[in-house]
Amino acid sequence: MLLKIMGTAAGGGFPQWNCACPNCHLARARDGQALTRMQSSVAVSSDGAAWYLINATPDIRQQIELQPSLRPGPGLRSTPIAGVLLTDAELDHTIGLLSLREGGQLDIFATGPVMQALAGPFPVRHMLEPYAGAHWRAMTPGVPFALFSDRLEVTPFCLGSKAPRYAYGCLGGDEGSSAPAWVVGYRFEDRLTGGKVVYAPGVEVWSDELEQQLADADCILLDGTFWQADELKGLGVSELAAWDMGHVPIDGTDGSLHRLARLTTARKIYVHINNTNPILNPASSECHTLLALGIEIGYDGMELEV
Repeated sequence: MLLKIMGTAAGGGFPQWNCACPNCHLARARDGQALTRMQSSVAVSSDGAAWYLINATPDIRQQIELQPSLRPGPGLRSTPIAGVLLTDAELDHTIGLLSLREGGQLDIFATGPVMQALAGPFPVRHMLEPYAGAHWRAMTPGVPFALFSDRLEVTPFCLGSKAPRYAYGCLGGDEGSSAPAWVVGYRFEDRLTGGKVVYAPGVEVWSDELEQQLADADCILLDGTFWQADELKGLGVSELAAWDMGHVPIDGTDGSLHRLARLTTARKIYVHINNTNPILNPASSECHTLLALGIEIGYDGMELEV
């Protein structure tokens, strides 16, 4: 199984267009102190010939162009991209579907609530109909399905129940409404090599189910959005805590770091990193803490073989 990490930033990318925080200043300096990052996405393949994207970000055209194996060919309009697997209905994970409108016969996998959102308040499905022959595939958390002629087994599993902001008040609910399948992660198992990878960029709560999915994984790509719960409040940006935004912070007694550190997984990598997170500064104590524990900070263009 091959994976290409196409983007490692949270929504807005890094640097974020309207942010002048210390991290974004470092990234804009372009002196190598802080790597610039596109919005979070991964490509997965069994053989390097055909690929599925996990989420379609606003950066999708540039992400494809930076990966030679994802570029079109050999036919004039042929593409190695077979489809997209959505983790949720957030704008930064779905807007890129509109850029794929020239393509035909793409398979797009999503849960029921996500399919509803993309047919209702953000009607991507209807918008694509006149352009692309997309096949929408409904999936259910806990029910595996196969890709690449049954070589890759994919199991979606619940990570959270928080709807995207644009869907508040829609789909028969209000801001406090939720559905168990709004946010999912994916577990990929290569039936030939036995390799197992978990991709979980939006962890709302550290559940027993998540713990179970991670237990025997060979590689974990995990939500690294915020270092601490009150990160945005500390910068005077927002009163919302990490939990309110659907993300378990890295640090703290209820954070992901101490849980991740005790796993014996071969590789543990943080992705989906917000522009305010101090781990983006390689000179920070937070970055050094992760590296000392053997935990990696993902970067755009990172390649994995499992």
